[in-house]
Parts: sequence; structure tokens; C-alpha cells
Amino acid sequence: MSALPDPGRALVVGIAKSGRAAAVLLRDLGWEVVAVDRADVDARDLAAVGIEVRAPSEEPVPADLVIRSPGVPRGAPPVAAAYAAGTPVWSEIELASRAMPNPIMGVTGTNGKTTTTELLAHVLREGGMGAVACGNVGTPMASLVGEVPGDTWLVAECSSFQLEDTPTFRPHAAVLLNVTPDHMDRYPDLDAYRRAKMNLFAHQGPHDLAIVPRGLRPPGAAPAMHISPAGDDGPGTVAWAEGGLHVRGLGRVAPWDEIPLRGAHNRGNAMAAAAMAAHAGLGAGEIASGLATFPGVPHRLEVVGSVRGVAFVNDSKATNPAAAIAALDAYPRHVRLIAGGSSKGASFDELARAAAGTVERAYLIGETAPGIQVALAAAEVPTTCVGDLVSAVSRALSDAAPGDVVLLSPACASFDQFTGYAHRGEVFREAAREAGAG
Repeated sequence: MSALPDPGRALVVGIAKSGRAAAVLLRDLGWEVVAVDRADVDARDLAAVGIEVRAPSEEPVPADLVIRSPGVPRGAPPVAAAYAAGTPVWSEIELASRAMPNPIMGVTGTNGKTTTTELLAHVLREGGMGAVACGNVGTPMASLVGEVPGDTWLVAECSSFQLEDTPTFRPHAAVLLNVTPDHMDRYPDLDAYRRAKMNLFAHQGPHDLAIVPRGLRPPGAAPAMHISPAGDDGPGTVAWAEGGLHVRGLGRVAPWDEIPLRGAHNRGNAMAAAAMAAHAGLGAGEIASGLATFPGVPHRLEVVGSVRGVAFVNDSKATNPAAAIAALDAYPRHVRLIAGGSSKGASFDELARAAAGTVERAYLIGETAPGIQVALAAAEVPTTCVGDLVSAVSRALSDAAPGDVVLLSPACASFDQFTGYAHRGEVFREAAREAGAG
């Protein structure tokens, strides 16, 4: 654990959930804290504990340390001014990791982060270890300082934005699940996005565990390890599929039919979680028990219910085309797909190819509906533009036959019509219940 500097004046830029947690932690550590946000946000809770709030404001503020929230671009005026002045700029996870002694496991990737993070924390707890899922998954790491015992594992979901300002952040085990185009509205190209993800490994030591896709080398001192879906247990393979899930040093952990997660992508998530749990010290039986009892993640291939033989599946967390493609792998036939939302600059051509022969009809919503319709039409996938999610559910059920699956897997962000993917998923659940699903 790297030391914190002596208290001085700190600037927190962006006061959503992680920014608020960072501001309160710094205040508790004796810092004078100024918190700013470009929006007119309600931060009376921060002002009430002695934190100066300037919102809305984008003015630079002199400070000894700047905490940049993940939703704030690096070019935002207060952040750009700090970089130019040579002021240290950290992410909230960098601050938290310096303020607590807990061992950390890090999970990143374009897709599968939340499932793998929650799965790993569940497996560790089921195996008798203290563990809490945190980071991008919803609970800011900074909010856990002083709240959990020092030997509790922090299983941190790490977004690319959180990993951009991490000069010492070191997880004892870390995985990059995959990298596909995403957030191209924030990065100039895929290489820049990948480099941000790879920061997760930059400060690891030779005895730490680094799991990366084949062909990539982590920048730290940990050797590159891989997971293999094809039964390859050669050098560098830490977990593989061969009639079940295997982990190096433990052998066969569990048959696939005893692991309830569905789809090829979830096999990869399970292999990564199992390998990291083994690195923490769990045995094969303990890992198998945790995998078998994992309840899944809300808004990620969540079965809402069924009516008249038609199933409703909430995959609202699929905010990019690769995630939606993974959902179609899990449900490869008779799909009534609901897709669309706000744009992140991605192409929908690969999604269209995956949908061909799988999707009976796509019901398109939001600002990206026209672009998705063009891509799907080229792959001869029938489409209907319906505008909003409730109408899409109604139309999909009207068209569906017994055995069909009404799948919300939008392949897009949600901010054109919703406050976030969770809000979108809740609206889908309610629409499905109104339609009689249960």
C-alpha cells in the first residue's frame, strides 16, 4: 500500500456516487475539500459535513491533490488545469487503495465485468473468506474505508475511466476479460481504450496473478496468464474448459451443468473467477460450491418471467454491441430482440451478423434505432421501429409464439430515454409484469 500525502487542499471533480465518497473520505482524513460539478447537483449532504461545494462550476481550483470522477473527461477545465500545473490527479480507487490495507482483486473488460466481480466475491464468501464487490459495480471503494475488516478482499470492478489515473493501484489478482470497441466517444481509437484497461496490471509484482487475452502482455511484473475455452491447458493457461471447468493446480473444479450461468461468455467469466479464487487460497470444492449457488446479476440475462410460453429476459446492462452478441449466444433461437438507445459511437454490423438466423424480429427504440435498422436490414433481419420500450414489449409479445424469448439487449447506452441501464431494466420488468409475466 502506497502512503497518502500529508493533508492539504483537495479538489474533487464530479460529485456523483464515487466523487461524493472520495470527498467524504478526504474530509475524514483531515483534508480541506472543494467539490465541483458542471451540473447543478444537490450536494447539501456534502456541505453539511464541511465540504465546499461549487456546482455548477467548471473553473480551475488551486489544490494539492485532484480526484477525477470516472464520468469526467480528462479535458474538463479543472482537470486539464491540474495536469498542466503538475498537480497529482488520482481516480477514486487510487485514493481508496492508499487509505486501506485490504487485499484487492481487480476485474476489467468491455463486457462481463459486473458478472465476474459479483461472482468472484460470492465464491470467496461462500468459501469462508471476507469479500465485498465494489468499484464500478456500484459501491465506491472509498466508502468502505474503516467499514470492513482489513483482511476482507475488495473485489473491484474497474472501468477504463477509473484506471486512467492510478499511479500505484495494485491488485493481487487481476483480469482483463476482453476488449471490444466501446466508449469511442471518449477515446480516439481502440488502442487508447485498451491501454487504459491495461493500467490494471501496471503495478503488479511477480507473485501476483494477471489474466489477459492471448496475444496481450500485461505491463507489470506479473506473468501473463490466460483462460481457454477450448481445453488448452498448455503453458500460461490458468483455467480451461474440458468437459467442465479446470483450474491449474486444482484440476477439475466442476462440470458445466452444475454452473447456472448461461452462454459461452459466462464460461469465460466463471473460469476467470475460479482462477482468482484459487489464487486467494480456495480449494476446488469451495470454488465449485460458490459457482453453483451464484444467483446472477440484475439486468444481465435476468429471466423476468414468462406468459403464454413466451419468456422475458432483461439484459439491459448490454450497453454495447459485443454484449448484445453475447446475449444472442446464450439465446440462439426464436428471439424477439429489443435494441437501441443512445449512441456510444459503435458499429452495429457484427450485431446484425449475429442476429441473422437467431432473431425473429428486432423492435428498435431510441435515437440509434435508424442506424441499427440499416445494419439489420442488410443482414435480412426483420425490424420494427417502435420508439419506446413499453411499446416494444407490447408489440414483441403480440408477435411472439410459444417458445419465443423477448430479449431486451439494447447494444446501446440508455441516456436518451432513461437515467441509466438499471432504470431501463426496471421499466422492462414492469412492462413484462403488466403483460402478465410471472
